[in-house]
Order: sequence, then C-alpha cells, then structure tokens
Amino acid sequence: MARFKLALIAHDQMKNRMVDWAEKHRDNLALCDIVSTGTTGTRILERCPELTIERMKSGPLGGDQQIGALIAEGKIDGLVFFVDPLSPHPHDVDVKALTRLALVYDIPMACNPATAELLVAGYMATR
Repeated sequence: MARFKLALIAHDQMKNRMVDWAEKHRDNLALCDIVSTGTTGTRILERCPELTIERMKSGPLGGDQQIGALIAEGKIDGLVFFVDPLSPHPHDVDVKALTRLALVYDIPMACNPATAELLVAGYMATR
C-alpha cells in the first residue's frame, strides 16, 4: 500500500496547536509522507525530530501555493490546515485558493484539531 501523502499547515496563532497535535500523532505521522509550509514544518520538527517533513516556503511567501500545486498534481492525499478564524490573514487569497483546490480535487481536509483526529483515525483504519 502506498504511503499517505499529508500536507500540514497552520496559521501563526495555530502553530502551537499544530505542534501539539503532531506530537500526539507522531507514530501515525511517521507512516505518512509529510509536506508542510516552512515555518509549520520547522516547528513540528523541533518537537518531533524523527519525522521526515518536506518543507516548502513559508505560507505568505508562496508555500500555500506550492502545496496547492501538489494537490492539483495529485501528489497530496490529505490536508490538515489549522486556520485561525479570529485573525486577519494578509495572504487570504492564497488561503482561499488552497482550500478551494482541496475541495475541487476531493481530498480530505481538516481545519481544526477535532477534524484532524478523524482524518488520522480514518487513514489508520484503512491500513
């Protein structure tokens, strides 16, 4: 069975929650091919150095678009994108484009820790 290709992204105010979530699921994440935006991936690796994470550029510098391109190319199977709904985002257009691509290409997308729990549980159930 091919490895699940998972993208991990978190807005600034959500990075701590993403790192906590990744640490909680580090054993399952080790079974995935992970790609992330630059800062999110760096923060996860600080806490979970055993994970292998391909890091793109920071989100505002094009990382969201790079991951969007991977989705369009069929190279991403799932997206965990912890969005901060209470803060403005200077690159909001990129964020909307990324979530739109996840919808268009029908990949599972989790925008908060509760939904991410279900995404990982669903993947593990198929193994």
